Amino acid sequence: MTRRAPRWRRDDGSAALETAILAPPMLLFIAMAIIGMRIEIAGGSIEGAAHDAARAASIERSGRAAHAAALTTARSSLDRQGLRCSDLDIAVDTGGFTTEPGEVAVVRVVIGCTVTFADVTGAGLPGSRRMQAEFVSPIDVFRSRT
Repeated sequence: MTRRAPRWRRDDGSAALETAILAPPMLLFIAMAIIGMRIEIAGGSIEGAAHDAARAASIERSGRAAHAAALTTARSSLDRQGLRCSDLDIAVDTGGFTTEPGEVAVVRVVIGCTVTFADVTGAGLPGSRRMQAEFVSPIDVFRSRT
């Protein structure tokens, strides 16, 4: 009896086939991770800007100056952090400046921002997300107000 030599199957091209099959899901996973990271960073940036704006407004002496300080501070904080909003809304409630000294009063700042992912997303993925942050800062009870 003669023994036959085993025939080995060649696997030329299997690596290319595996890459072609696995590349699209891996690229999708990486894109989703980048989008998730951007959402978290944008949320922190917007919250920080709302905090800074409310604090800047609360140390002013008048409602008009507080409103201007909040807008300027919010925009500069977002610029400093490198966040570009396609649609930016900044709402400042300075109604606390109408109260008499000795009464508790606050300044409220709400920032809304649409963050885009156009440079990361492909067909069928979300292209933007609307985010919002709010912060309230107390006005010094014993400070004069106008």
